[in-house]
Amino acid sequence: MALAISMEGIEARAREIGVDLSAVDLDSITLPAGEDFGILSDDDEILRNEDPPELEMGLSNIIVVDNLPVVPPEKFEKLENVIRKIYSQIGVIKENGLWMPVNPDTKKTYGYCFIEYNTPQEAELAREKTNGYKLDKSHIFAVNMLDDFEKYMKVPDTWTPAEIKPYTPGENLLKWLTDEKARDQFVIRAGTLTEVYWNDARKLAPELVFQKQYWTDSFIQWSPLGTYLATVHRQGSQVWGGENGFERLMRFAHPMVKLIDFSPGERYLVTYSSHEPSNPRDTHRVVLNIFDVRTGKVMRDFKGNADEFTTGGNVGVSGVSWPIFRWGGGKDDKYFARLGKNVISVYETDMFSLLDKKSLKVENVVDFSWSPTDPIISLFVPEMGGGNQPARVSLVQIPGKEELRQKNLFSVSDCKMYWQNNGEYLAVQVDRYTKTKKSTYTGFELFRIKERDIPIEVLELENKNDKIIAFAWEPKGHRFAIIHGDGPRPDVSFYTMRTANNTSRVSKLTTLKAKQANALYWSPAGRFIVLAGLKGFNGQLEFYNVDELETMATGEHFMATDIMWDPTGRYLATAVTSVHEMENGFQIWSFNGKHLYKVSKDHFYQFIWRPRPPSLLTPEKEEEISKNLKKYSKKYELEDQDAFNQLSEQERKRRTQLQEEWDSWVAKWKQMHEEERAYRRELRDGEASDEEEEYEAKEVEVEEVVDVTEEVLAFDLDQE
Repeated sequence: MALAISMEGIEARAREIGVDLSAVDLDSITLPAGEDFGILSDDDEILRNEDPPELEMGLSNIIVVDNLPVVPPEKFEKLENVIRKIYSQIGVIKENGLWMPVNPDTKKTYGYCFIEYNTPQEAELAREKTNGYKLDKSHIFAVNMLDDFEKYMKVPDTWTPAEIKPYTPGENLLKWLTDEKARDQFVIRAGTLTEVYWNDARKLAPELVFQKQYWTDSFIQWSPLGTYLATVHRQGSQVWGGENGFERLMRFAHPMVKLIDFSPGERYLVTYSSHEPSNPRDTHRVVLNIFDVRTGKVMRDFKGNADEFTTGGNVGVSGVSWPIFRWGGGKDDKYFARLGKNVISVYETDMFSLLDKKSLKVENVVDFSWSPTDPIISLFVPEMGGGNQPARVSLVQIPGKEELRQKNLFSVSDCKMYWQNNGEYLAVQVDRYTKTKKSTYTGFELFRIKERDIPIEVLELENKNDKIIAFAWEPKGHRFAIIHGDGPRPDVSFYTMRTANNTSRVSKLTTLKAKQANALYWSPAGRFIVLAGLKGFNGQLEFYNVDELETMATGEHFMATDIMWDPTGRYLATAVTSVHEMENGFQIWSFNGKHLYKVSKDHFYQFIWRPRPPSLLTPEKEEEISKNLKKYSKKYELEDQDAFNQLSEQERKRRTQLQEEWDSWVAKWKQMHEEERAYRRELRDGEASDEEEEYEAKEVEVEEVVDVTEEVLAFDLDQE
């Protein structure tokens, strides 16, 4: 299929490679023959470089089971039945797919067998499940893939040192942060096109950076610090980046990958796939790989049935919770963990093995989450024993697995945990049953993580029966907001964890009554928040200043499905994605609610701001800049004025062009009118009725009855 690319995309690419299009003679360019003009697509290159599929090799679905009993012919059938019983539980063994070689001299088995499954995935699972299986004291299975033997046979007998490749300096993957206009980037996906833009609010329009058709097979995703853009394909995932554009940096082979997840520090990438079982009674088979992002090396893989990965989390593809692995606090990427039955398995990335070689045992644990900044796990255990053993929330320090704090909770229906992004506070939303057990009410347990002994406060709303619709912490701050109420227009309340005299006590700032809001979006810089009414409220927006406790502006993006702040907190994007058939596209707003520009896109799927890494400035330096903001702002005010003047000049040119187009159109029709004069006169038998003086004016007066008034005379009957 031919690639469709806009002129804007061509100009953007020309700027990247330093080509002046005005100096290029397009007529002198001769294109190579063929539909693809001699240029291989990414998929062609991948297929050309790929190894032959395992299924064609005929070995990847066969395992070798060693350390079997050596038996005479009369015990062949019994041993075969035992082996078949063990291995048929894992997958479907092909017809005549179990073979035990026999020694022709002794007529006994050799002590090993070959088992052929329908798929390589079943064979791999059988190897994992039964390697080390203890048949009896003398026979412990050693299971290998048959194609491994061929691979190891190719290893040369003599060692040769590895070839040392010359060092080539890499590209500056953070150059986009040095933009002179301090703009942010975003990526969108609409139809078959994926495009990266600068958000140029001064020009009230986005500026195209990069454009590619069929860049991904399903979705795109930025890494947490914005260094990489990940795409997903049938063969696996890829990451892109570069100094002047987007070049492929690394491939991660994982057939039929469906989901991906980066570690917070971008060192690792987790990929996930789910495969249909051969036996309809079995569950999906899950494959997880953890890659080193820079080298592409698989650091650890996890395989098994979907049942093993369904505990806790948000249920996603094929009933599997995602993300399956949750990364430890901070950007060190030192720990990751997953929830199991009665355990939390914590792994360390030094060896990619279980911490202390064993999981953290917690009876009946149903959920956990990491502090965003520290190696601390908060976990929730519901009530047990019919209420005799209360529910509890615990804080556990890693790697020592020491319990830092615990809070028992009674009559609990449900529990949600919300960490503040600096890890200073933890809010636990607790839904409790009333005494009659017929209804529930909600309260909050507020943990002050950084204070001595981690004190806990209890917060209940004035009307504790109010339904909690949304909760959100202020980033980098000490405040939080709650949407609550049962009516069609709920209330929004703001609280602070610090009072005026800096005492550690939660207090309410204000309550906004009857708002069209069901979602909260704090600015990443704090202070400002958007109260959004999505779904039933049809995209209502209220921009609120929490410092001044006042509404700055209101707006509406009809049918909006997504709301996203840029990483600096200067701009807000609202989008209508393809879940709706109409109004697809996005709009950009300033932090104080001024509508800047709108872009319509058919079949609009994704809008994602490019994240920024944390600032390198110290808090003291940031405070100094804030105090001297007027000194720094003069430079940018001049730049803003220049941009405004440029826009004014562009607007003047646009209006002049429109006027010239109008005058040209009028002149064209006047000329046609003049050319047809003789023809019109002929049609009118020589009468030149076009001339204005060739008419006779008459004044005609018309009388019209506007209203009729009837007068009724009353007579005194007695006087008649």
